[in-house]
Amino acid sequence: MIPYLNRFLICTITLSFVWLASALTAHAQQKGQKNAKRPNIIVILTDDMGFSDVGTFGGKFVATPNIDRLAKNGLKLNQYYSAAPICSPSRVSLLTGMYPGKWNFSTYLDNKKHNQQAQQADFLDPKAPTIAKVFKTAGYATGHFGKWHMGGGRDVKDAPGFEEYGFDAHASTYESPDPDPAITATDWIWSDKDSIKRWDRTKYFVDKTLSFIAEHKDQPCFVNLWPDDVHTPWVPRKETENTGQYPMNPQEEAAFKLVLKEYDLQIGRLLDGLKQIGEEENTIIIFTSDNGPLPSFKGSRAAGLRGSKLSLYEGGTRMPFIISWPGRIPKGKTDGYSEVNSTDLLPTLAKMAGVALPANYHGDGLDRSTVFAGHPSARKKEMFWEYGRNDIAFKYPRAIDKSPNLAVRSGEWKLLMNSDGTDIQLYNIIKDQKESINLATDQPQITNSLKDKLMVWWKSLPKLGTK
Repeated sequence: MIPYLNRFLICTITLSFVWLASALTAHAQQKGQKNAKRPNIIVILTDDMGFSDVGTFGGKFVATPNIDRLAKNGLKLNQYYSAAPICSPSRVSLLTGMYPGKWNFSTYLDNKKHNQQAQQADFLDPKAPTIAKVFKTAGYATGHFGKWHMGGGRDVKDAPGFEEYGFDAHASTYESPDPDPAITATDWIWSDKDSIKRWDRTKYFVDKTLSFIAEHKDQPCFVNLWPDDVHTPWVPRKETENTGQYPMNPQEEAAFKLVLKEYDLQIGRLLDGLKQIGEEENTIIIFTSDNGPLPSFKGSRAAGLRGSKLSLYEGGTRMPFIISWPGRIPKGKTDGYSEVNSTDLLPTLAKMAGVALPANYHGDGLDRSTVFAGHPSARKKEMFWEYGRNDIAFKYPRAIDKSPNLAVRSGEWKLLMNSDGTDIQLYNIIKDQKESINLATDQPQITNSLKDKLMVWWKSLPKLGTK
């Protein structure tokens, strides 16, 4: 009997130790997960880059080995869309995860008279939800380095500061509430008097980004890296310009090539810099553009897609898109199936980083983290666009690229029309990416359904009055 009790006690004590060890291990793992640093996030928003400007998307202008390197280590999307074909509203969509019209943004910001004529606000309402606020609340250090263009500049002197949108640090251009004096020596977007010359601005913003991340090694960082390259005027570095003339014509292809080449070099410096400070493996990088190119060189900057900047055809809204996160996102894959919108980035990045969205947040985007993890899926929600409310405050591209002022994409179908119901165009965007065959008459049921959805959306947007 006693030997049996001894064996029983030994087994009981052994099992207790096993249970205790398992519990301690589990606790240690949970503590480690809790204390593990969340990923840094860098959103590179290029200015006016066409879908096929860079090599990995079929570009033929100059070699872009560093941007291509980012693609080799990450995932490319062939159906990523900006929510607007022009800078200010496209940036609002990314920052808020909402359609820009909901915050009274319809075109680029300018002086107060222009903004009023465009039926839009002078600056983004500081009460708007922003991706920076979401990540800052979760303990992230937040920085904005580059172009802003969502308030400030010209005669708009009362735009809220960057901190009101959730940013801890910033360095920005003339079109912002707090222009950096190193790049705004005069009261304009750029000048030869700037201490940081036009061709060194992307380098300046990359340096700011790397310094910010290095200074917050013990804290995850969210950074908007929003250069104003490759927007015109194209002003290349003097020593790289071999024509014997300076400045070059800031609208010609030769100047664009040199600016794009320099831009690629700076993306390489960013990637190398992250590796040097030990943050390469723990950083999500997104590379994309705010809207389509202008000039488009007859569509060659957008893989022959119809339209350009200022147009709701594909050339104005379909953007190059790369996302990289070593070990977490598949390397060297291309997803040509999934439709993703700029409004999706806020909820998607929050999910990827384990950051909770505010309970009262109601964005227009979808969580597409499974797509970014390498699992293509159809979009279960329409995408809507608007551009061109009148002929006073809106610039338009050449006639062949000018689109109707409203558009909706639903699965394989895309419908464009004017807000007064005229010029209805329907395209099967999968079979006809260049939007060359109008099927509105042949597909009346689909046309009417999408027309109704588009008008409901359009009427739901606020419209600031004009005087």
